[in-house]
Amino acid sequence: MAEQYNFHEEEILGKAYDSKLMKRLLRYARNYWKYFAFAVIMLFFSTGFSLARPYILKVIIDDYLMGYAKPMMAYELNSGEKGIVYEGYIYQRIDGEISEDKLAGENIYSIIYYRKVPYLIKGIMKEKDEGNITVREHKTQDNFNYIISVNGTEYPAAMLSDEDIKLFRNVDISAINKLGILIISMVILAFVCDYLQVYALSYAGQTIIYNIRRETFNHLQKMSVSFFDRNPVGRLVTRVTNDTEALNEMYTSVLTTLLKDIIMLAGIIAIMFRMNVRLTLISLVTIPLVVLATAFFRKKARQVYRNVRTALAAINAALSENISGMRVIQIFNVEKENYAEFEETNRKYLKAGMNEIVTFGIYRPVIEMLSAIATAILIWFGGLSALSGLVELGVLYAFANYIGLMFSPINDIAEKYNILQTAMASSERIFALLDTETEIDDGEFNPEKEFFEGDIEFKNVWFSYNGDEWVLKDVSFKVPAGSTVAIVGATGSGKTTITNLINRMYEIQQGEILINGVNIKKIKKESLRRNIGVVLQDVFIFSGTVKENINLNEDSISDEEIIQAAHNVNADHFINNLEKGYDHEVSERGSTFSSGQRQLLAFARALAFNPSILILDEATANIDTETEALIQQALTQLTKNRTNIIIAHRLSTIQHADNIIVLHKGSIKEEGTHEELLQKKGYYYDLYKLQYDKAIS
Repeated sequence: MAEQYNFHEEEILGKAYDSKLMKRLLRYARNYWKYFAFAVIMLFFSTGFSLARPYILKVIIDDYLMGYAKPMMAYELNSGEKGIVYEGYIYQRIDGEISEDKLAGENIYSIIYYRKVPYLIKGIMKEKDEGNITVREHKTQDNFNYIISVNGTEYPAAMLSDEDIKLFRNVDISAINKLGILIISMVILAFVCDYLQVYALSYAGQTIIYNIRRETFNHLQKMSVSFFDRNPVGRLVTRVTNDTEALNEMYTSVLTTLLKDIIMLAGIIAIMFRMNVRLTLISLVTIPLVVLATAFFRKKARQVYRNVRTALAAINAALSENISGMRVIQIFNVEKENYAEFEETNRKYLKAGMNEIVTFGIYRPVIEMLSAIATAILIWFGGLSALSGLVELGVLYAFANYIGLMFSPINDIAEKYNILQTAMASSERIFALLDTETEIDDGEFNPEKEFFEGDIEFKNVWFSYNGDEWVLKDVSFKVPAGSTVAIVGATGSGKTTITNLINRMYEIQQGEILINGVNIKKIKKESLRRNIGVVLQDVFIFSGTVKENINLNEDSISDEEIIQAAHNVNADHFINNLEKGYDHEVSERGSTFSSGQRQLLAFARALAFNPSILILDEATANIDTETEALIQQALTQLTKNRTNIIIAHRLSTIQHADNIIVLHKGSIKEEGTHEELLQKKGYYYDLYKLQYDKAIS
């Protein structure tokens, strides 16, 4: 039943991940799988570009910026080999491992810099300690006119001019230019892929949330009145706004970007292992600490988040209630007391929000610190290895980049966990609302309008809002077709309850309510309510135009019918004086209109729908004497050819009723016409005497 919904924020203790909830959430995404698939494809490209950039920079550093240090094999000009032609030989750079045979050969050359001067030497210099290097001239027939001595080992060397070194490095310069263009192209393509991914995800996510919000609002419209009696407006507003927005974060930030983070982590670790296993193991030394920190954060964040959601719901409910009741607050001059109460609620929200900030404020720096420690350890061990020639400088640079990239998705995954937890809690609340049964409509009879011109009969009706506290006790009466029946009684006697039962806003516990001999439970509620017009004492005016407040956006009611209805209840007198007449914009709840004007609009609204049964529930209570005179003039036309039920405190408005029913504590005490009841000198006589004591001697 609708009354079963009473979920409070503090009662939502949902899991961080619930497979059943996730399956249900994914059902909403089913129709948008193409957008998600496209986003995943863009994600793969974007991730690939991000992973490739450090590796390309490593290649630039090791293969080209430091490429001159690689050994070269010299070939005869007629050998057919490709390479750099210099002094009658073709020099070809050797990549990868060099065999012992090649190292022992006489045609191995390399380039070194000594005191910023480049030399081409025969062989490979294994030691580069400048303190032990000496250079002396040594005239020979070829160009190798220098001897470079390193710790007693001598290497024939040729000094290279700027043109010579440029010749040897042309390949490097060309490759660096091409790879630079490649990096720029990848950055641009990554931007395009990221944009398309975000757009696709945002469109799908926003559309899904649009559908969920629409479904939730539509479901709320079908709930029984008792549901709204039991659930604060602020909490329901939170469902349709804050909770649906939390789901949007999940669709746009978790479903695919979580996949990106996982792919990024896997890709980084795979590339690092491929480059250097030892450095990879050194780089991952802080990961156990990251796992522990994340586990602690996860546990702490869950409780902190719940506190924030509880405080947010409380502040939404307080705002909704206080803004709606601001007039009462100001009339009774309790602004200070009300402010103090709101201040306490606001302080709880502040405290919860600060706890959340502190929790995240600790976690992120901890992860950043562990990232810095991992980088420092890498530079320490990797730097020593680089100095020993065991690790290339580009590899060390790439590892430093990949460590930075690796901790970014770790941070993201922790935040995605928080978003996922938010979404799970929000979805649990939304689905709890959607799973709450709507107002039961077991009626199958859909009669024509003429059917409702028949008699209305209450037959031994018992009704209670709460348990055994009976509001109506064995009430039985008839309202003949086309007649006007008034119901009077003291406050709390059950008058308004009768009107709510006729249109099945609530269900009776015992007895029957019949229209034209048919139990109203067998009549479709839509048909029943379409043919019953109700004018309440407390008129609700919606924001919009005067015209929209009369026809309630019902397209079948024409402008002519709206004007005619307003004319019949004399509402056109003040409407025509408005700046834009029927197109005048009404403020929220019609605050710029007087009580009498709002009541006249309610009369016009009821008449525009042309009901067969008209119920006036204290409809003239807020109308001044002059306006009441206008209404009295229209009452004859209002009630003509209709079955009318009038709930009234002011007995002057019901003296011409065909029958008057007097209620007292939920039971009918008297029944008859105005004159008959005065003659009985019972409850009605006493009520009349209280109002018109001077009129009775």
